[in-house]
Amino acid sequence: MYNKVQLIGNLGKDPELRYTPSGAAVATFPLATSEKRKNKEGEAVEKTEWHKIVTWRLLAERCHDYLLKGRLVFVEGKIHTRSYEDRDGNKRYVTEIIADQVKFLEKCEIQTGGPSPTPHQSNDNGWADEDPQF
Repeated sequence: MYNKVQLIGNLGKDPELRYTPSGAAVATFPLATSEKRKNKEGEAVEKTEWHKIVTWRLLAERCHDYLLKGRLVFVEGKIHTRSYEDRDGNKRYVTEIIADQVKFLEKCEIQTGGPSPTPHQSNDNGWADEDPQF
């Protein structure tokens, strides 16, 4: 069996960082991917999909520190579906992408307005040093 997903999209909001009771960092952020097609009338139509991205440990901290809403990124990981009970006791399901690699696809701007190198370069312009475990 093989479970791998690769996405290129824009962050829907800044990553949110929290820590588990055991102290592991976890960051989440929405990622928008878009697809353009022509409809029956020949007009261009764009469809956007939203993906919940979850990163763990050092990768989570780096995403929180360096990613911002609107940034174009590459995400690689696996699809994971989990269930939980809502406040009314109903069983709910959520599908997430557990990322093990996140790469910037554009330069960061520092406060002076000039380009800065991507932080913590391990693979050209991104990170691949985390293997998230639950």
